[in-house]
Amino acid sequence: MVTLDNYSPKNDAELVRLALQNQDNFLYLIKRYENKLLRYIQRISNISLEDAKDILQEVFIKVYYKLNDFDPDLKFSSWIYRITHNQVISHYRKLQARPKTVFLDTENNLIENIKVELKMESDIDLAYLQKNIFKILNQLPEKYKEVLVLKFFEEKSYQEISDILKIPMGTVATLINKGKKFFKENLAKQEINLKQYVR
Repeated sequence: MVTLDNYSPKNDAELVRLALQNQDNFLYLIKRYENKLLRYIQRISNISLEDAKDILQEVFIKVYYKLNDFDPDLKFSSWIYRITHNQVISHYRKLQARPKTVFLDTENNLIENIKVELKMESDIDLAYLQKNIFKILNQLPEKYKEVLVLKFFEEKSYQEISDILKIPMGTVATLINKGKKFFKENLAKQEINLKQYVR
């Protein structure tokens, strides 16, 4: 019997197998993914926490009913992120309007990693970047924003991003490179505007 104390060491495939044997064990998959997916939903959709929780609930309902269809040869995390991605798109279509932007706090080490990965100048203010990173991301076309969120915030590999978005890995690489370029350009424009305003 799985308990709260011993589910953590089990990998996703084991938890899926246990959930298929006993539906009560599905709780442990929820516990493993609820916080990650909630952050992901907010990062790619700009919706309120309450709306994001509603989408997350719909995601877990779909995962529960589709669990029998899961291919154990695939990575479960990519599969559940793919379902989450589709649910966010479905939510957009229902609204037929882009929701308002929300600010999400980010960790300093994450911002530092992004700064290094994007080969940004050393004098870029980390506090400014932390405060404005989602504002800048939200100005990018969705296809670039989504791959950057998956790469830098969800720490997904190119293969995982390919599986989640159902696009070739070469396309993932191209989108990430172009997304990084647009991100740096938007950041530079905002800094120039800020300096002009301060003067």
